[in-house]
Amino acid sequence: MNFKRLIKYSFLILIPCLVQILLLKNIALFGVAFCFIYLLTILSLPTTIPQIPLLLTSFGIGLLIDIFYDTLGMHALAATFLAFLRPFWLKIISPIGGYEDTTDPSISEMGIRWFLTYSLPLVFAFCLVFFLVNQWGTGEVVNILNKSFFSTIFTVILAIIVQLLFFKRSRGI
Repeated sequence: MNFKRLIKYSFLILIPCLVQILLLKNIALFGVAFCFIYLLTILSLPTTIPQIPLLLTSFGIGLLIDIFYDTLGMHALAATFLAFLRPFWLKIISPIGGYEDTTDPSISEMGIRWFLTYSLPLVFAFCLVFFLVNQWGTGEVVNILNKSFFSTIFTVILAIIVQLLFFKRSRGI
């Protein structure tokens, strides 16, 4: 990885985490839709990143969010679970020729339909694990599914808006 890409991914990790910590911490639409914009950092890492660095990066990002949210490792657990599922899901939805070495899984590289297919199940899995751990033992399965569904929709819509506004476009959408 060259120095320019290292700086790019450092900012890709730092800025959404700061936005999550400083702006989105107390935002919940109707008390059920929470935004986890920092997941965009994990979802936007290159498709060729090895599994162990991906897991460690995701765990570190989740732990950073946990420190400021006082959630005792729930973000770290769910983010690491998302990172664990990501390579398997990328194999399932891979194009016929596979991915190029420089492919970033973003709207500008792959298109909006592919990004929705890629991000919706992964973000839903994250939200399901997060809210399941958050409400463990309460027996509120409907509430867990409700929060997971609406948080997934809110997070993915915001991720699409962020990508359309701030990521460089390289092909038509």
